[in-house]
Amino acid sequence: MPRIFDHNEIPAERTATVASIRALKNQDQKMIEVTAATAEDSAAAEAAGIETVITIPELVKTVREGSRRVFVTAAFDFSVEAPLTEDEMLRAAWNAMLDGADAIATSRRPESVRRLTDEYIPVMGHVGFVPRRSTHFGGIRGVGKTAEEAMAIWDEMRRLEDAGAFAAECELIVAPVMAELTKRSSLATFSLGSGGDADVAVLYTSDICGESDHIPRHARTYADLRTLQRQIQDERVRALTEFRGDVLSGSYPAEAEVVQGEDEELQRFREMLGD
Repeated sequence: MPRIFDHNEIPAERTATVASIRALKNQDQKMIEVTAATAEDSAAAEAAGIETVITIPELVKTVREGSRRVFVTAAFDFSVEAPLTEDEMLRAAWNAMLDGADAIATSRRPESVRRLTDEYIPVMGHVGFVPRRSTHFGGIRGVGKTAEEAMAIWDEMRRLEDAGAFAAECELIVAPVMAELTKRSSLATFSLGSGGDADVAVLYTSDICGESDHIPRHARTYADLRTLQRQIQDERVRALTEFRGDVLSGSYPAEAEVVQGEDEELQRFREMLGD
């Protein structure tokens, strides 16, 4: 496992590095990335042999508590607040790296990417479908279905290359187009619903584990945690209801559930109180 110095210059081990991700180009080997929002998520990812996880900047510290080894990417642009200026973005990205991130993901313009890479911050860009720009695509759909649309994606990837990005998240791109882009680009390609020919396969942990209300077409579910979570909540409510009933009926606490004292000491205490 590669040994590095993290952004705080502290020795660390990582399941992947920027260099090892880029080295996937034109190789049969692939890596996997999943989302993580909790320490349990990242711990499970490491235990499953998954190399990289992606989270929002505010959760980097929490995710890093679950695994000191997985490669963590902090994804910006999920906030509903006004966009950060480039200086604010640089400061926020730097802080995310200090919190334990190994890279930054953003769908911002190449000029913003260059602002980060000029400071040697590893950046993953975003091409293909961008959820908050869905109105420009006419709705939620795959992209790259026409030659012109595929060329527009290719042009975006080349601009990201020029800006110094090391990778691109490629969302809902037509699979054969994704294969061509992966062969031709120096960027490590992360496929989210863009077929199996990218360098890294990406899925949401909530989709994999069956926690989502809606499972998108490109996802595959391997568990039914939603049902288990409902069962846990039902059992939680049942236990709390039963506890409340016992308190109101006087059956809780029982004699074995309270601290007992000596009768003589209790009598002395009462005498001191003047009873």
